[in-house]
Amino acid sequence: MKELRDALESYLQSRIPGSRLERSCPPLAPEIQLHLINADYPRDGLDPDQVQALMDNPPYWAFCWASGQVLARHLLDAPEKIAGKTLVDFGAGSGVVGIAARLAGATRVILCDCDPAALDACRLNAQHCGVDVEYVSSLDDAIAQAAGGIVTVADVFYDRDNLPLLAVLQAQFEEVLVADSRLKGQPLPGMTMVGTRASHTVPDLDESVEFNRVTVYEKFTVYS
Repeated sequence: MKELRDALESYLQSRIPGSRLERSCPPLAPEIQLHLINADYPRDGLDPDQVQALMDNPPYWAFCWASGQVLARHLLDAPEKIAGKTLVDFGAGSGVVGIAARLAGATRVILCDCDPAALDACRLNAQHCGVDVEYVSSLDDAIAQAAGGIVTVADVFYDRDNLPLLAVLQAQFEEVLVADSRLKGQPLPGMTMVGTRASHTVPDLDESVEFNRVTVYEKFTVYS
């Protein structure tokens, strides 16, 4: 695990000089300890090439975002929704949602992210938390392995260009859970809004208060 952590930290430092990985527990999910970027990471002094590289490929996995925290807490507080089932976390980032799902009793958890560094972060965090999960780099692979199960999605559909993915997920998975801090309570096709909760990114990015309110949506198939 140390080798993986060192490699991931070295990669992070190549993107953001002066940064490092620190263990941190998200306030809404203190059961889970993650390796995240240090709260006092340098935010100024990057050269134009570094800034552009970060804009083109942000290290999302180095933060625990508000929506991921809320969705993790949602699963930990309602384990009956996922106990004994297979779950895919799409756009896994740090892995917080998938780790929460495994702790809440999901039999099989697959973390899906197209960023190889994110999958390494998921591996590091899952190993540190002592949970057994699987990893895939594409939605097609996730569907091939777990169609008919549950899929979780945090902070994806605020980008309306991603909205066609929602119909794909609804068609391939029996149950869909979405959390988003940017939709501001807007409806999602085929989804039921089940609540909102305040949260913030870790480390705290001092985002506008409007982005600290996360909406949770569900689509569950009900069998008679």
